[in-house]
Amino acid sequence: MGLYWAEGAKDKIYSRREYVLFVNSDPDMIKVFIAWLELLKVERERLRFRVMIHENADVAAAEQYWASLVGTDTTRFGKTTLKKHNPKTVRKNVGDHYRGCLVIGVVQSADLYRRIEGWWNGIVLGSAPGSSGKV
Repeated sequence: MGLYWAEGAKDKIYSRREYVLFVNSDPDMIKVFIAWLELLKVERERLRFRVMIHENADVAAAEQYWASLVGTDTTRFGKTTLKKHNPKTVRKNVGDHYRGCLVIGVVQSADLYRRIEGWWNGIVLGSAPGSSGKV
């Protein structure tokens, strides 16, 4: 849950979306997030995947890498988001090991999002100075 609150998309007061969306380039973070969703009984069919990557990278290899990691086929992936190359930027995330980020969305996730938000608020309130730890 803390992983999601640190790395996942969050609603804003001015823009309530209540949709679970997680983006990361670390394969271990992706594995932990998916394992957590499984613990929460989120059906695999509700997961949507897509890649975000720089346009000059090997897109097909990145899509195949992420599909293999999450145990699905690239045909289940949405359209890859390509980041335009900026020649003024010296990127260090290049080469064969650069695979961009995997985006994981959960359809029909408003209830799940509200639960995550509630858990996080409970942790914050329970850890406040003077709190008895009871919410």
